[in-house]
Amino acid sequence: MSEGHDLDETRGGVDRRSFFKTGMLAGLGALTAAAALDGCSTAANAREAAPEKPFSVAPLQKVRIGMVGVGLQGTSHVRNFLGIPEAEIVAVCDIRPERAAAAQKLITGAGHPEPRAYTHSSTDFIRLCEEEDLDLVFTATPWEWHVPVCLHAMKNGKHAATEVPAAVTVEECWQLVEAAEKYHKHCVMMENCCYDREELLILNLVRKGMLGELINAEAGYLHDLRGVKFGNENEAVWRLPHSIRRNGNLYPTHGLGPVAQCMNINRGDRFDFLVSMSCNSRGINLYAAHLYGAEDPRATQKYALGDINTSLIRTELGKTITLIHDTSSPRPYTRINRVQGTHGLAEKWPNRVYIEGKSKPHQWDDLESYYPEHAHPLWKELEAKSAGSGHGGMDFIEDYRLIWCLTHGQPMDMDVYDAAAWSSISELSERSVARRSRPMDVPDFTRGRWKTWPQLGIVTA
Repeated sequence: MSEGHDLDETRGGVDRRSFFKTGMLAGLGALTAAAALDGCSTAANAREAAPEKPFSVAPLQKVRIGMVGVGLQGTSHVRNFLGIPEAEIVAVCDIRPERAAAAQKLITGAGHPEPRAYTHSSTDFIRLCEEEDLDLVFTATPWEWHVPVCLHAMKNGKHAATEVPAAVTVEECWQLVEAAEKYHKHCVMMENCCYDREELLILNLVRKGMLGELINAEAGYLHDLRGVKFGNENEAVWRLPHSIRRNGNLYPTHGLGPVAQCMNINRGDRFDFLVSMSCNSRGINLYAAHLYGAEDPRATQKYALGDINTSLIRTELGKTITLIHDTSSPRPYTRINRVQGTHGLAEKWPNRVYIEGKSKPHQWDDLESYYPEHAHPLWKELEAKSAGSGHGGMDFIEDYRLIWCLTHGQPMDMDVYDAAAWSSISELSERSVARRSRPMDVPDFTRGRWKTWPQLGIVTA
């Protein structure tokens, strides 16, 4: 979850919500364009061929990290890195000096040297990228800042890692891909849900062939965020404006990432096209009216985001994915997560599995019963170390794998092409919704290399 690096209530006399609605988007566009145009083409230009094999670099003995955004989620990553001996945080950046100071205190309290703080402005990460001797810049900022931070990191010779989604627009996705290729740097989207216990188990079942040939998946992000959107801190600062102006799947990767790995997206198959539609927008207005009164501007505001968005994705090889986004309805949390093959299916929420010839006919098995024999080795090896870390331990495992791949010179579990393909669904769903659910082609960010790149294996710690 992308949090932190939040705007102050006022900064130089500018109300923070007005800032997001007016000047910030234009300024960010110019900032991103400036970084992208330095050797990276735009969507209108021809695309070069992708690398012949998954990208890796020479092993690093120590990974020197600059953290951009140390709010809730950023601080969670700081704690994780403090538990990984090969990671060293040498700089922190946040426009709220008190958050940078808190991160410094956390780091020195763990016995490490005090990192340098960058707190001068919302673009002080540029100075961090230019001045610090770093291996990796990690951003846990509002969505609009992910691409500018990553582009400036790679331009200045650093690997980049970003909270989800990696980008908001398709053009931004291309900018990340082309910068990573030009500067020969990793650009990783930190999709923690790919490392959750159940998702890893299901991936292991798929790799063992127990579900047969995969043909369909269901996934989503269904999370009642009405209270968050009207809060005064963290995500509330920037998430609500997206609901005001955008209508589609604004947060696709939590559900999509794990099933994409099961289906070998970008590694034997790819997203081909999608169609998307949204229902009416009701939930945010009703919630605001209940909290503030029916005449309050927050209750009368027009919100573009439909309460529930449903997208259907078809892959090049004919697999289908149903993807749902719902952050405006009263409901318990779920990401769905169902993977179906010719021999059976497995799912989370509820946790169950059915395998023809193994399960009793027409009866579900409890997914838990499959752990003793089929738990993913990565989870088994890191379960104890990850205990107590964010989101049930999966945050620590994703950070551990990031550092492990850098120190062992191995390709990333999730690379820039995954970041681009998974994140591109946002704008593509918006386009489809706006055009009466017309099909939208998903760009092939690998430029054909998906046909030969190997699938993600069963990795270990």
